[in-house]
Amino acid sequence: MLLAELTGSALRADRYDGLASCGITAALREIWPVMSSTRVLVVDDYEPFRRYICATLGRSLDYWIVGEVSDGLQAVHEAEALQPDVILLDIGLPGLDGLEAARRIRKLSPDAKILFVSQESSTEVIEAALNSGAFGYVVKAHAACELLAAVETVCGGGKYVSNGNDYRTTQR
Repeated sequence: MLLAELTGSALRADRYDGLASCGITAALREIWPVMSSTRVLVVDDYEPFRRYICATLGRSLDYWIVGEVSDGLQAVHEAEALQPDVILLDIGLPGLDGLEAARRIRKLSPDAKILFVSQESSTEVIEAALNSGAFGYVVKAHAACELLAAVETVCGGGKYVSNGNDYRTTQR
């Protein structure tokens, strides 16, 4: 009960499966969210990719996944309720697309750093994402190589745009 009071939420055991594979004890798993400095909300309508993001970030004790949602409207509500430090947000979402969700989140959770993670790689889409208040953009095809670096960069206050896309080459 103390942990729920400190964190403001109940823990779901399935979010910490990655810790067991790293050899972290049950006791450490209980206090890990309190020690962790970066609270992350993951928003993607494709559950396997959401799981991939959570597993990737879950390998580091620096990140705590505070929520996972599958549509834009849920993202807005959870961002307001959870006040995460970082929001990993897809663009193609049901209910409310990621761009509009980002605009609304900026108003309700202005300190959250939005990092888009999307399959779209056109200049126009990336510019629209960054103009919506995002700190960065990762193309899903590059997530394996770039996701952690992108999250670290935006957490540090920097901007990040995936390598190997039209935006990067036209902005030189």
